[in-house]
Amino acid sequence: MKNLRYGVLILGVLLMANAAKAQQTNVKAFVPFDFVVGNRAYPAGEYLLKSSRVSDSIIQIDNLRAQETTIVDVMTNACTNLLPSTETKLVFHRRGGEYFLSQVWIAGNGSGREFPRSQTERKLAQNHENAELVTVAANRSH
Repeated sequence: MKNLRYGVLILGVLLMANAAKAQQTNVKAFVPFDFVVGNRAYPAGEYLLKSSRVSDSIIQIDNLRAQETTIVDVMTNACTNLLPSTETKLVFHRRGGEYFLSQVWIAGNGSGREFPRSQTERKLAQNHENAELVTVAANRSH
């Protein structure tokens, strides 16, 4: 009986570890346009977005082609969908000719990460600028 309890305990720990790992974001994408996250502008280019070692709520954004490596930490919120995402992707809102990073999804997961809206995007939304959703394909990175 004791062995059975230990077996169940070990199985539970392994399952929780896999679930925690599945929550981590680690994707690479080529973004063909300039975009905004929070109050910071980013040029078009290849980016790596990954969960911080401190918290899965913090996504590190790294421009892989920049001359100087500048990794920026951005606080995000969890977002969910009824069905798991069919692809790994970045979702942008296009408002007033500008692109704003909104979400990151990993194929097979029903939850993703959502970035806070910038002050500029909030102003455009108040002026009834409708958001066009633009999706950029990404790849899981290890």
